[in-house]
Amino acid sequence: MTTTLEHTNYTVADPDKTAAWMRDVFGWHVRWSGDAISGGYTVHVGDESRYVALYTPGTPKQPTESNYTTVGGLNHIAVVTDDINALEAKVKAAGFKPMNHADYEPGLRFYFHDADNIEYEVVSYT
Repeated sequence: MTTTLEHTNYTVADPDKTAAWMRDVFGWHVRWSGDAISGGYTVHVGDESRYVALYTPGTPKQPTESNYTTVGGLNHIAVVTDDINALEAKVKAAGFKPMNHADYEPGLRFYFHDADNIEYEVVSYT
């Protein structure tokens, strides 16, 4: 039996805005967008086999605690690239600040936060 991750779904302030920077930085495309539960709106952005569902409810609420200290919180989302320097340049061009660069087994990595303060990890195994 083989199991792979197909998608993840998380809440953002503006799904269209988040999807736009993901298209520019990660090279993904919008697979679907439309109405969602609780009067919300969702955009699916990714590639042909995997995607991220970016959801906003009808009435969003601001987080009150760090996700790293909240059970069930989202700590970060990781993407893999074969050219970490080129992707870091795109992250900077999108207005995000790369941080916590590391070079340890099994690869190079850095992190950044988006406009919703969601943390992303970029890793390269090449």
